[in-house]
Amino acid sequence: MSGRNLYSPRALNKAFTKEFKLRGWREHKVECNYSTKHYVPNFTPKNPPRRAFREMDFVKNRVGVEVQFGKYAFMVYNVCAKMTIFHKLGVIDVGIEIVPIRCFAEEMSTGVSYFEQFVWDLENRGVANIDIPVLILGVAETW
Repeated sequence: MSGRNLYSPRALNKAFTKEFKLRGWREHKVECNYSTKHYVPNFTPKNPPRRAFREMDFVKNRVGVEVQFGKYAFMVYNVCAKMTIFHKLGVIDVGIEIVPIRCFAEEMSTGVSYFEQFVWDLENRGVANIDIPVLILGVAETW
């Protein structure tokens, strides 16, 4: 893409973070205590496990927001697992996932996933009884 001015997903995430924080939204982090009870008998890891966390980009008034200008796997994980986990932990009741639409994703400096892919997967996945309401918000550049 030589000679083209492209958007930086990292810079876009920073801009969203700045604006959400100005409006009182805060990151929410929970520590993960991983179990070893499912290891085969007599197995001991060589290195002790490091502290691990799950975090939601922004939480306010029991609404969780994830801004995703990154790889596709995170989009699906955010809605199909992370938001459900944070709901079960009593942190959120509903979620919002902010992602680029395809024409915007094509203007970014790294390969990112986009709204249309996400919608197709969710429509074909179907609804599960553990799902919570999540708005998938596709955004585009404007001039």
